[in-house]
Amino acid sequence: MSGTLTVPRTAAGAWLPRLAWAALIYNVLVILWGAVVRISGAGAGCGDHWPLCNGVVVPQSPTLHTVIEFSHRLTSGASGLLAIALVILAFRSTGRGHPARFGAILSLGLIILEGLVGGVQVLLGLTADSTDPARGFVQGIHLANTFLLLGALLLTALWASGAPGLRLRRQGLVGAWSYVGLGLLLVLGMAGAVTALGDLLFLPADGSTPIETVKRDFAVTAGVIENLRVVHPMLAVLTSAFLVWLGVFLRRERPGAETNRWSAAVWALLGAQMVAGFANVALKAPAWMQLTHLLLACALWLVTVMLVYRALSALRVQPRAAGRSTPHAGQDRSREVNV
Repeated sequence: MSGTLTVPRTAAGAWLPRLAWAALIYNVLVILWGAVVRISGAGAGCGDHWPLCNGVVVPQSPTLHTVIEFSHRLTSGASGLLAIALVILAFRSTGRGHPARFGAILSLGLIILEGLVGGVQVLLGLTADSTDPARGFVQGIHLANTFLLLGALLLTALWASGAPGLRLRRQGLVGAWSYVGLGLLLVLGMAGAVTALGDLLFLPADGSTPIETVKRDFAVTAGVIENLRVVHPMLAVLTSAFLVWLGVFLRRERPGAETNRWSAAVWALLGAQMVAGFANVALKAPAWMQLTHLLLACALWLVTVMLVYRALSALRVQPRAAGRSTPHAGQDRSREVNV
């Protein structure tokens, strides 16, 4: 029984995995550029107009902030075009029911939602120096959608490359704990987005110590976004501990080279992210450190999705006396993949 999917060896079939991987990498770069927009305070560079910029299609005599914001809109629009091309190519090169089709459609839907959330931020004035608590909520939703988009693009690229389909149901504790791990990482990312926003708006420029900064965050005059800044580091410790345990658990329950490889990658990125987090606090969140922290967050999310995917699609078989294959003893049939 094969654990892989086939993609026809046509021109379209050859380009599908290339486009899918390219779209994933490109969207990571778009996300980083979006962070530059936030850090530079250029979110209001096009005023409160969306999708137009300052009421026109192409801004005339733009300021630096307008150039930064407008370029982000252009790069985001290009990601939408890539997603449309991915859907077309997936339907041309794969058969009905192929998971690459689902992945491509899901990616397109999430990119559209990404644009709509960004539009809401602009139209409601939740950009630049706005301290409205709603901005923190929208920022968190934006980050969650971004992570889901990256996950969808990763799965699409895997399926387009011939990786096995994925069964989510009847995975037992392996599935349950894997979903908890992904959920915690998603919430951690949302909290991180709020903390990054708080650093931008409220981090003092003086020589305040971290303890003094925390006290200021809970002063009577502090707002909701300031109050929530401390949640991210606390949640980071909890999530990191759980992901370390999850890697050990998956190695035991779904042993194999892929599980070992990706669990080790998760642990390595957790360590790097912890160092980056401490450095970000110690250095008072300089722009380059924020971008590094975000890039590592994207990498950690993608590697964790890969670990869970490999664990859920793992298939261990042993021959029966009659020559038929059955799942390995002690493992349920839910470990089979859909082909």
